[in-house]
Amino acid sequence: MLSIGIIPARFASTRLPGKPLVNLGGQSMIQRVVAQARQARLSRVVVATDDERIRRHVLDFGGEAVLTHPDHPSGTDRVWEAYQQLGAAADCVVNIQGDEPFIQPAQINALLELFADETTQIATLVKPVVSQEELLSPHLPKVVLGADGLALYFSRHPIPYLRQYEPQHWLAHHRYLRHIGLYAYRPAVLRQLTTLAPAPLELAESLEQLRWLSHGFGIRTAETTLETIGIDTPEDVARALRYLRAGQ
Repeated sequence: MLSIGIIPARFASTRLPGKPLVNLGGQSMIQRVVAQARQARLSRVVVATDDERIRRHVLDFGGEAVLTHPDHPSGTDRVWEAYQQLGAAADCVVNIQGDEPFIQPAQINALLELFADETTQIATLVKPVVSQEELLSPHLPKVVLGADGLALYFSRHPIPYLRQYEPQHWLAHHRYLRHIGLYAYRPAVLRQLTTLAPAPLELAESLEQLRWLSHGFGIRTAETTLETIGIDTPEDVARALRYLRAGQ
């Protein structure tokens, strides 16, 4: 199977400008993401950026990068433009977040394995919720699945609502799952996703994947227990540096 990993990397960030170039223990964040992705069973790893500084940096450390339009509304649109520029005919395209420097190759491989099923259109990761803080955080979307492993709904609110218990006891009585924002798509499906109009559920929750569900696309899931550390703020950078110093 020919699989291409594409890493969207924008320079602009409200909370952390120049985020892909932030130094994390002697390597930039984007360099760490590329290094992790290259350990997975991907045929090719490409950075899709809107900034010449990032493109040049990636080329300088031996990576592959393409320059994309600066005004894409989402990373999905940037990934599709990058894929078109490559002129490749992949079986699967993986959207790897450019602010996840500790993404694990096994997590990427878990998504690739889902494409052995020819009915898989989109794939993503889920992880068991292990704390009350995770469960209640609106920054960590939760997901409920059908018996076939397809996502039924994503929400920033804990789902399902356990009406017979108080919220502080929910984790003791139900196995909750949260969403990890790593996606893989059939190229033909990826193309269709970029043409969809925003959906009311997406606008309500500010979760792009709800647009896809609303338009009838199936999102198959793989479960991981591996943790990731997303970088959005200077505080996240400090946390990542502590993680590196701990040798994890």
